[in-house]
Amino acid sequence: MAKLLQGKVAIVTGAGAGLGRAHAIELARHGAHVVVNDIAGSEDGAAARAVAAEIQRTGGQAMACTGDVTRFDDMQAMADRAIAKWGRIDILVNNAGVLRDRTFAKLTLDDFRWVMDVHVMGAVHCTKAVWPHMQAQKFGRIVMTTSSSGLYGNFGQSNYGAAKMALVGLMQTLALEGAKYDIRVNCLAPSAATAMTKDLLPAEVLARLTPEHVSPGVVALVHSDAPTRMILLAGAGSFECANITMTRGVFIEELATSAEQLIGCLDEVKSRVGEVVPGAGWDQYKLEIDKATSKV
Repeated sequence: MAKLLQGKVAIVTGAGAGLGRAHAIELARHGAHVVVNDIAGSEDGAAARAVAAEIQRTGGQAMACTGDVTRFDDMQAMADRAIAKWGRIDILVNNAGVLRDRTFAKLTLDDFRWVMDVHVMGAVHCTKAVWPHMQAQKFGRIVMTTSSSGLYGNFGQSNYGAAKMALVGLMQTLALEGAKYDIRVNCLAPSAATAMTKDLLPAEVLARLTPEHVSPGVVALVHSDAPTRMILLAGAGSFECANITMTRGVFIEELATSAEQLIGCLDEVKSRVGEVVPGAGWDQYKLEIDKATSKV
């Protein structure tokens, strides 16, 4: 049976350990040639080289490529290496990330900027480096790694949450701009065991919260018939979908008393009966204009 990603070329950032390592191995298992990216670190990329070697030992094709996602020149050099070796880039998994957890009151601006720089600008740099190649070949699959912290909030993670929600916005627009080139862009929100969950969950639950239980979601988001603009949640072998929706809302005609009227009907504004998933930002304007003109 043909493999889902046979001959495709994939880049996975932050792939020296954890989720990135699991994603790289799973993509290779399905036939992709994988660029295993990680920051050089104190051992000059030993982690990335180990993952690439692991893939090669099982008959896959992989190469390690160290580089810092916060430096565009590093990401451009990585894309150039992939093109030189395999002639194309089909898949990008923006996985690299960092944490600097503190309540907003105690969080320094430097730590806020650093998390935004790694997650948001890191994804921008990587995507910018591969985008022209995907346009030229009229095929591309890009995964942004978002988080429940961005989608729903998490105490002590204002910087991380802001960065992860920013990636959803980036995904929404890039999917629209890439559609005519068959570049499909999606988000993955993974759940995996961390030091934070170690004392909160029983051992049998933690045993399922492994990166390997998340990575099939990456394959589902990058194969030839993949969706686009999907926010896929994944953890412990379970998969869900999140949506940014818009309610039907209300129309208030009298400007002079609109604030008072709105305060009195916020429950109706929040009602999810008849809510929709907008296809683009213009859908908000259209809904509001349609309601306004229908009252004229």
